[in-house]
Amino acid sequence: MDCDVVVAGAGPTGLMLACELALGGARTLVVERRKEPEKHSKAMGMQGRTVELLELRGLLDRFLDGAGLLKGGNFASLGVPMRFEEFDTRHPYVLLVPQLRTEELLAERALELGVRIVRGDPVTGFVQDADGVTVETGGGTLRARYLVGCDGGGSVVRRQAGIGFTGQDPHMYALIGDMRFSGDLPRGEGLGPMRPVGLVNPERRSWFGAFQHQPGVYRATVAWFGEPFPDRNAPVTEEEMRAALVEHTGGDHGMHDVTWLSRLTDVSRLADSYRSGRVLLAGDAAHIHLPAGGQGLNLGIQDAVNLGWKLAAVVRGHGGEELLDSYQSERRPVADGVVHNTRTQAVLIDPDPRYDALRQTFRELMALPDTNRYIAGMLSGFDVRYGTGEHPSVGLRMPDADLLTADGTGRISDHFVEGRGLLLLPEPATAASAPRGSAPAASPLADWADRVTTLTAGIAGAEPDTAFLLRPDGYVAWAGHPARHEELRSAATTWFGAAG
Repeated sequence: MDCDVVVAGAGPTGLMLACELALGGARTLVVERRKEPEKHSKAMGMQGRTVELLELRGLLDRFLDGAGLLKGGNFASLGVPMRFEEFDTRHPYVLLVPQLRTEELLAERALELGVRIVRGDPVTGFVQDADGVTVETGGGTLRARYLVGCDGGGSVVRRQAGIGFTGQDPHMYALIGDMRFSGDLPRGEGLGPMRPVGLVNPERRSWFGAFQHQPGVYRATVAWFGEPFPDRNAPVTEEEMRAALVEHTGGDHGMHDVTWLSRLTDVSRLADSYRSGRVLLAGDAAHIHLPAGGQGLNLGIQDAVNLGWKLAAVVRGHGGEELLDSYQSERRPVADGVVHNTRTQAVLIDPDPRYDALRQTFRELMALPDTNRYIAGMLSGFDVRYGTGEHPSVGLRMPDADLLTADGTGRISDHFVEGRGLLLLPEPATAASAPRGSAPAASPLADWADRVTTLTAGIAGAEPDTAFLLRPDGYVAWAGHPARHEELRSAATTWFGAAG
């Protein structure tokens, strides 16, 4: 084998996956068709759950440097702020980081972990067998145990694997780009907190929106409904963008210094399966949708964190088919939910006057606390649940609570940098009466010590006499009384493999 895993694609999903695989001990090679790293801002927002995952891996400080924060969020440009602060989180906001910076930081981390990244070398095909995958690239042939397609909506890996990509064709079409304006921008009806300047044309079923993401630099969008592009794949020219501005806003407003232009639609598709034998999909290769609410990049990074530790465990012999299959059973329903909510948003941002009553109804509903929480949880990823159990915490993300240990204070997130599992045992009620210097009780998961860290600590806000077994992605695998060793060991076997 040339490596354990070949990752096709060096976008945010592929790079995050490579980092996770390397943390788990899998030899990883990333191959990318682009010769150079991303040079344009593209995706801008990181939702709260993605921010939490970066903190678990000790990466958040890198991303915070120079980044902006957006509080309130946005659903369908309806102007009703999302109340992320209703969740038990240290990060109730959207972190504004351009995609080029995200890729730069994740590539930096991947190289630190020993990942090889080869650019200008796309996957062109593959053949899999019982022992591995033979991967054909522009530069030659590779042999690996697994191949993961993170190669975008037009994924070669997905097509070669014969996996269907079922979905809905577009009805919204848009030109989007980064540019400066020397004139005044339209300030008609705004389009929510992300687009404080904007103009809606119900008669044309079109709208214009822009927000400033660098001093003097705007992310501008002109969108219309029902009239397809003559050629969806043709590069966008400055002349085409200028003409669209004139047609839908009445002028070009002194557009200049254009650095990036692209086409955008509300096409939405979901892979029929996330796995075919030794070939898996993640990110846009598995799901595409309107980038409303800033969910696309986040969905891919969260795919990567879910898959990475599982695939690494399988490579190392600590997991089997059921663990690998849990990737699809956990992540595909999340993507299905995002596809559905973005389709909803695509209807709500259509300025056809026939939808005015629908928009007003949604505004009124979103003002209700329960509805606001439901939509905010959906956008942020805070509401994701992977299964259930006897204890109500099982399957949910573990909030980053304060900890009090024999070594002092800390936080739960301090203990996930290495991508291991974590067993949190409560301080025993008799700790105060224990002889000074007495040895702590042995961990009930001592046989999993190479995969799971055991920590005895007081947990702020947690129920007394409750232990928590946490997966490497921060979700609760088991919770209950610390004396229920048989249940605990069974959960450890499910998620971390046989005792070792």
